[in-house]
Amino acid sequence: MTTAVIVDVVRTPVGRGKPGGALSGVHPVDLSAGVLRAVLERNGLESTQVDDVLWGCVSQVADQSLNVARQSVLAAGFAETVPATSIDRQCGSSQQAAHFAAQGVIAGAYDIVIAGGVESMSRVPLGSSAHGGTPSDGLTARYPEGLINQGVSAELIAAKWGLDRAVLDAFAAESHRRAADAWSSGRFDSQILPVPGAAELTVDETVRPATTVEGLAGLNPSFRTEQMETRFPELDWRITPGNSSPLTDGASAVLIMSEEKAVELGLTPRARFHAFAVVGDDPIMMLTGPIPATRRVLERSGLSLGDIDAYEVNEAFASVPLAWAHELQADPARLNPWGGAIALGHALGSSGTRLMGTLLAHLEATGGRYGLQTMCEGGGMANATIIERL
Repeated sequence: MTTAVIVDVVRTPVGRGKPGGALSGVHPVDLSAGVLRAVLERNGLESTQVDDVLWGCVSQVADQSLNVARQSVLAAGFAETVPATSIDRQCGSSQQAAHFAAQGVIAGAYDIVIAGGVESMSRVPLGSSAHGGTPSDGLTARYPEGLINQGVSAELIAAKWGLDRAVLDAFAAESHRRAADAWSSGRFDSQILPVPGAAELTVDETVRPATTVEGLAGLNPSFRTEQMETRFPELDWRITPGNSSPLTDGASAVLIMSEEKAVELGLTPRARFHAFAVVGDDPIMMLTGPIPATRRVLERSGLSLGDIDAYEVNEAFASVPLAWAHELQADPARLNPWGGAIALGHALGSSGTRLMGTLLAHLEATGGRYGLQTMCEGGGMANATIIERL
């Protein structure tokens, strides 16, 4: 069987996803184009060698509409013959793009493919793609009380797993500590791309080294409303801006090809795709999908969690990786060892391949063999991927 390998990963630093953020003046197509060009330049490739570009993006409206992937390829100066498509699996969009890319290589449909994603949450605010939409009669019939905000789902998870405010805030503070330590040690340097028009941004804008549990304790809950209090009277509301991922802007990409093609081109395969999984889960609890996704990918791989040297579980909210770790009895030292999205940001469509780059760099820095990444996704889904360092 053809082996799909990772040759390179590149990303922008993330900027705060609000007006005035360091990347807010850069069009998301241009953010994407920058990382796409870098993939070619860093690896001595011509765009005509790329069979396809698969690009994640969640809010595909306004500046991210009209197939942002194709626009990005053209803006990057790729040959017009290079196709591209945009993928929305919510927060896991670029992780799904990487799955499709690697699976295409394994199936023999691709030799070389670029997977990645973008989100400019400053220019296309979270929820923009839902503006003016109404639920279908069929969906309303099945869920008469309606689906809910992800933040409320994070509250339900915190309540179910008994994660109190102090535990959530301590996890968030540790995420910032680990991220700040990783940045100061140069661990992200090899994958970071300067952004024209925002040259002053050399690190992720959202990392706050001085974060403390005491400081986070003063923040108010973010998702408490009269309607939600009536619907969920059991909740005591623990999810705040401090223990949630911040809104961010960013783009990332991974170069995937067959191992044979990499060798032919004189490129070094850095890791291979070992196993994939994607699951659906309860759309009200919503963010628990990484738990069954992890179990499925481990079963498919023939590995146990003890065989995994590091796991990247996206920190959409602190309750998500904490519940995951409890259910899987995971080693907390291996969980997001260089910090997670609470500190590093969560530029939705870009996050999957951002996590992949972090995971691969960590395995290379520590000599680890296997890495697992998993991501909760809107609507109650999750992707899980196991890579093996080569």
